[in-house]
Amino acid sequence: MVKKNTLHRFREIVKILAKYGFGYIVDSKIKNQTPSPENLRRAFEELGPTFIKIGQILSTRPDILPYEYIKELERLQDNVMQIPFEEINDIFTQEFGVPLNRHFSYFEKKPLASASIAQVHRAKLLDGKEVIVKFQRPNIEENMKLDIEILKRILRFTNAKFNDALINPKEALSEIEEATKKELNFINEAKALDKFYNNNINVKFVSCPYVYWDLTTKRILTMEYIDGIKIDNIENLMNEGYDLEDLGKKLALSYFKQIFADGFFHGDPHPGNLIIKDNKIYYIDFGIVGCFSKSMKESLNEVILSIAFRDIDKMISALLNIGIKKGYINRSKLYEDIDYLFVSYLTTSLENLKISQMLEEIFEAAKRNNIRLPKDLTLLIRGLVILEGVVAKISPNIKILDIAIPFVKEQYPSKIFPNFNDLIFEIINLNSQLKSLPHNINKLLNNVNAGRTKVQLEHKNLSKPIHELNKMVNRLVFAIITSSLIIGSSLILNTNIGPKIYGISILGVTGYIVAGIFGLWILISILRSGKI
Repeated sequence: MVKKNTLHRFREIVKILAKYGFGYIVDSKIKNQTPSPENLRRAFEELGPTFIKIGQILSTRPDILPYEYIKELERLQDNVMQIPFEEINDIFTQEFGVPLNRHFSYFEKKPLASASIAQVHRAKLLDGKEVIVKFQRPNIEENMKLDIEILKRILRFTNAKFNDALINPKEALSEIEEATKKELNFINEAKALDKFYNNNINVKFVSCPYVYWDLTTKRILTMEYIDGIKIDNIENLMNEGYDLEDLGKKLALSYFKQIFADGFFHGDPHPGNLIIKDNKIYYIDFGIVGCFSKSMKESLNEVILSIAFRDIDKMISALLNIGIKKGYINRSKLYEDIDYLFVSYLTTSLENLKISQMLEEIFEAAKRNNIRLPKDLTLLIRGLVILEGVVAKISPNIKILDIAIPFVKEQYPSKIFPNFNDLIFEIINLNSQLKSLPHNINKLLNNVNAGRTKVQLEHKNLSKPIHELNKMVNRLVFAIITSSLIIGSSLILNTNIGPKIYGISILGVTGYIVAGIFGLWILISILRSGKI
């Protein structure tokens, strides 16, 4: 039973969803509505901050929504009212027990940005250091929990089936609930900033804002203010003397380090989150990050190396290590799919080749072959798509794949013989395969002894010969039946049994007529086939 204090919101959500063509979610009897991507965006905007954030989260998940809906939801704007300074001061006092002026010598009352979850202000600490202070909107956590709970109730009330629906609402809600829990706790973002800072502390050209932990809580995040140039402001960068091609290479290298070396990467590297200052690339806003386990990171390295060396077996092995088997896997079919992609991408010019597009198609081939891949790979693809767009804008001559492959190769110890990088990699690769050879042989013998070994024979292009064989057998059967009818009818006429007309047996004559029809059909069939 919905509580009285939520009834108004419940009715409001139902009304607006139905208004924009999503009534089938509320009432399974509604069949003819065809909601558009624009309608979904408009519905979220009218439903307010909670749904704007839900839409923004969904826009990062192409594995849940179709492409056209992703592009439309990316247009969602945080058109929300600013939190008055008095409320900001109250939030700070609630968290730290003292007002803002006890910790800041200056605090900008007008926010830099006001979004659906948070509002951001510039300030100065008592020692003069410039900072950014991010405040969580009052009651946003409770409001989001309420809206998600109402959506769950709506799904429970309806009998609608979602097999052919735009999305699986239950799956989407589960993803949204998990994402909002993380985003509503600013400690998670602070930890991500700290981790990125430490991962790149020895990299001269990459960094991120420093976190002031003594002024950070679940609802407030205080970090260093980076006063620089946005990476897509090409005119200002050139006026400051930056080499754009060098900047593009450094950006690509930093992102590949995050993916293939650190296993921890920024999930939203759009131009607004990339600031150039003092010859450094600063990543800001760590609300969306991806994280890979050690085994996942190693498997991703194997994926790139398999592309570099056109090794389909290595690619299949890496995909099986990354994913979860969701059914029977036809390795021959998977091999053919990967082989087709390799031929399509790697035998053509690299002029228009995008590593994000190639990886996306490889992962799609895996999913088609019953290999379910982790959702962090979806975030990785999205991050690469955004990054490639940024690099293409500032350094259009750079090919991302030309940077990714050498970077991964350099992870192997080939510095002693720099002129034989590929040879040394092959030796290392062979060594790893030889190490696993005894285990694989032992596994095969155990399967044979246990009777688990299966031999799969696949016949190709046999449908036409089998069809011809069927036709031949059919004609033979009809010929035998026709002969039998002729012999049987002759015997009947000879004995002159059964009903008679003019002293002739009806059964015998009928048999001859049927045999004649069958014989004529066989003759016509043979003549039409052209094979006499």
